[in-house]
Amino acid sequence: MVWQGVPFALTAWCADRAIPFSADARPVIDREGGDAVTEPNAIESLSQEYRVVEPPEWVRERAHIQTMEEYEELYRRSVEDPEGFWGDMAEEMLHWHKKWDTVLDYDFHEPRIEWFKGGKLNVTYNCIDRHLQGWRRNKAALIWESDEGRTKMYTYQSLYYKVCKFANVLKKHGIKKGDRVAIYLPMIPELAISMLACARIGAIHSIVFAGFSSAALRDRIQDCGAKMLITADEGLRGGRVVPLKAEADVALYECPTVETVIVVSRARTRVDMEPDRDYWYHEEVRAADISRHCDIEWVDAEDPLFILYTS
Repeated sequence: MVWQGVPFALTAWCADRAIPFSADARPVIDREGGDAVTEPNAIESLSQEYRVVEPPEWVRERAHIQTMEEYEELYRRSVEDPEGFWGDMAEEMLHWHKKWDTVLDYDFHEPRIEWFKGGKLNVTYNCIDRHLQGWRRNKAALIWESDEGRTKMYTYQSLYYKVCKFANVLKKHGIKKGDRVAIYLPMIPELAISMLACARIGAIHSIVFAGFSSAALRDRIQDCGAKMLITADEGLRGGRVVPLKAEADVALYECPTVETVIVVSRARTRVDMEPDRDYWYHEEVRAADISRHCDIEWVDAEDPLFILYTS
């Protein structure tokens, strides 16, 4: 993303009109004439900080950008030569199964914008697979801490196996490239695993915040046309139990596109399971026919990765 320096004005609302003022002045109302004026430096900050914290040398040596001069040069090039800049960044930072034909192709009259046209890659390969041949495969890729303080660590290698097995579960239930998968999970490792598994086979995932109601879940499933829902028996948020499966069941009454529901046993509580529709996550990934390897689905650079709705 190219960040542009955009000036902004703070706006104070007085009566029925807006009064713009700068960061070092405040609006003052003339009680007699009713006009608004500004009083420079009227707001004094009582908390000021001038310290500069220098990073350790080992951090500086490993940083992609080590000085402000390097950053300013990168920024200058991103503005003056965006196609050359982003082409170099994409080639340096990502693995491409097939390199693109053009970095940027656009037409503002149609309108149409395409990045890295003709290029093929996969997010999961870039996140996991490319690290498996070197020293990083046994390093931590994901560290999770529960509400209760328990921790779980996954290396790149172990995360690869988890993602591949669940990707094969998705394929077993008929999910393929372009299909939508709704994810209604708390902040647990299976959330990241589900996202990466979908990306591995070219499926489009749509995360629904686990604090949302059944109605909000229903609306998002209906809009994206999800074929599968991944949820959990319960979630735990701030010490409060969230009955995710129960909420999902209510939503699914009005979601005919959903053919399969995968349920993570987060709290190991008893929940209603619809025969031939609902399946336990742990049972599915442990099935004898589920391999811990799954071929990559190489996708176009412009293929959708996920759908994320605002609230």
